[in-house]
Amino acid sequence: MPPKVVLVTGASAGGIGHALCEELEKRGCTVYASARRLAALDSLSPSIHKLELDVLSLDSCKSAVQRVLDEQGRIDVLVNNAGVGGTGAVLDADVESEQGAHATFEANVWAPLRLSQLVAPDMAKRRSGLIINVGSIVGNVPTPWTGIYNASKAALHSLTETLRMEVKGLGINVMLVAPGAITSQFGKKQTVSIRLPEDSLYRDVADKIIERATISQTPGRTTPAATFVKGLASRALRSKPASYYTGGCQSFLFWLLERLPRPLVWFLLSRRLGADEVGKGKKA
Repeated sequence: MPPKVVLVTGASAGGIGHALCEELEKRGCTVYASARRLAALDSLSPSIHKLELDVLSLDSCKSAVQRVLDEQGRIDVLVNNAGVGGTGAVLDADVESEQGAHATFEANVWAPLRLSQLVAPDMAKRRSGLIINVGSIVGNVPTPWTGIYNASKAALHSLTETLRMEVKGLGINVMLVAPGAITSQFGKKQTVSIRLPEDSLYRDVADKIIERATISQTPGRTTPAATFVKGLASRALRSKPASYYTGGCQSFLFWLLERLPRPLVWFLLSRRLGADEVGKGKKA
């Protein structure tokens, strides 16, 4: 069989997308790696095609998809990996400006849908193809201090499951990926975005919010991206791709939390992440 043609978004150095491109290329795929800046793709193997792609721009998405179709004649696998994080209390979220909570949903929900809409017609015509959406374990079990991010990933999970049912008859497979704590630049960027408003109700637990931002990158409690993508690539390249894949540090814990009574989960996470200290007068 000819090598699978794969388009991966969010392939900047130091993340899951970057590692996945390298892994898929090793497995014989024709890989198109994309990022907003081509310079962010410089460290990838020379045999990997590099695309400048802003997933928030319809024109940019159309151009990238068309280039792959023009050069390869098809896209076998689309990996919607690009996304943004965010740490902070829900009541502190900026819901008015385009750079606030709206931006999280634009990148984590609407961008994957946009690209799926663009690649699906060709896949349906050939009755073959795989769309992979990269969500998160917090899309299944939300944690304190990442509420907007949790909600965006939960929305992506729901959208992905719905899409799976709606495109099965077209010959298209859909796979949801829920990574745990993965060593990446994505995780390390979260501390930069923390800005508590002057009138925040949570200034007494600011240290807990900051801790939540860094927890996924705690040494010894995070899985290298290169390790995580091996399992992902194996399941994606099967003749019958997996419909769901979770892995990485904390993924088994969250698998267990999904099966516990929700009030117990709220108690455990509130205690672990300091939400139970809100309003008790503790000073950071």
